[in-house]
Amino acid sequence: MRRSDLPDGFVIGTATASYQIEGATREGGRGDSIWDTFARQPGAIVDGSTGDVADDHYNRSEEDVALMSDLGFEAYRFSIAWPRIQADGAGAPNPAGIDFYRRLAESLLERGVTPWATLYHWDLPQALEDKGGWLSRETALRFADYAAHVADRLGDVITDWITLNEPWCSSFLGYASGHHAPGRALGSASAHAAHHLLLGHGLALEALREVRPEARVGTTLNLYAVEPASDSGADRDAARRIDGLSNRLFLEPLLSGAYPEDVLDDLGETEWFAENATDDDLRRISAPIDFLGINYYSRHTVAAGSAPAPGSAPSAYPGSEHVTFVSTGAPVTRMGWEIHPDGMLDVMRQAHELAPGLPLYITENGAAFEDTVDADGRIDDAQRTDYLRSHFAAARDAVEAKLPLRGYFVWSLMDNWEWAWGYSRRFGIVHVDYETQARTPKRSARWMAEFMRG
Repeated sequence: MRRSDLPDGFVIGTATASYQIEGATREGGRGDSIWDTFARQPGAIVDGSTGDVADDHYNRSEEDVALMSDLGFEAYRFSIAWPRIQADGAGAPNPAGIDFYRRLAESLLERGVTPWATLYHWDLPQALEDKGGWLSRETALRFADYAAHVADRLGDVITDWITLNEPWCSSFLGYASGHHAPGRALGSASAHAAHHLLLGHGLALEALREVRPEARVGTTLNLYAVEPASDSGADRDAARRIDGLSNRLFLEPLLSGAYPEDVLDDLGETEWFAENATDDDLRRISAPIDFLGINYYSRHTVAAGSAPAPGSAPSAYPGSEHVTFVSTGAPVTRMGWEIHPDGMLDVMRQAHELAPGLPLYITENGAAFEDTVDADGRIDDAQRTDYLRSHFAAARDAVEAKLPLRGYFVWSLMDNWEWAWGYSRRFGIVHVDYETQARTPKRSARWMAEFMRG
């Protein structure tokens, strides 16, 4: 693989998220987010850690921008921490928070790196969660206000905007299984959060375009290729259910203006959506976007299964508790996720069929592995290097297949606080020593630099 294997104008960048790298949770007027609260709960995080320090990016952003520039990245996707802009999720924007992201964007531009800003990468102000969080329609309205403030004050230095990151995770991991913040296990009612997240996207899209008509705006979904374990009717129905919850529940309202009826029926939420997901909501949700971001990590192979045992942990797939996820024997990452580069093309095709010609970007793709620092301080992460090489090859295949893929962002620039896994999982192409905060490019970073040089 060489940079020249991809067309001129194809964007290659890297990505991070605010709570995972910024630290400084008590600096600059920042308020608490749901992840600050969740991480303090005993047992919520595997290693008992918090993101209070993380990579200290808030105080080291210049160093990190220089690092990504030296590696040759053309764009940087970062997220803006809502509670750093509005401590309580409402009211006038915090000048210190705005200043931080302005300095970051200006530093990127000075080095020829295009800033891509995500408005919501899961760090909801705790004050809004206390009022109902994403289960409340009011949160969607507050999100639009926040988007307008940010666009007004940063839209001159940021043109590319992503409203939401992975609303599946925010709704189902946050409100169905409780594995993520805010840690609520509400079963099928978590789909109400999914609707309000999508409504928030639509309202934020309106706000951004009103304030900054020149802005390019999209949203990002985590999509999974889903295959049945066999051709039996039961296994095919299992695949339908998981594809419905993982992909179609979000793709179809965004790109077609309607929720999939079979998924609402599986959830038992048809009546709630009929009463609450109004035609005006769906018009806003499905308003044209400039691009769709896809976060791709793996493929699901599923089969029909038995009922869960009494006392089992709540499922992140409400209405599909009888489905079993099956191993195909493919290699796996440290997260246990199977490596299927071809699945990346499958999810692009699924989106393309719903919205032919809509530009697509892989806004996250990467892998956690068990990294080892050798005696000379080097990290020879051959597995991650091979992973990236194979997925860049899949991106090349997508372009050759005439899919409208316009860019690819590596997850992640550097090791960080990996949500419920704490510091126990490393996705970065740059190693971070959490004691000293020293940054050390891994073999995968050196490969990326060589790739970008062509």
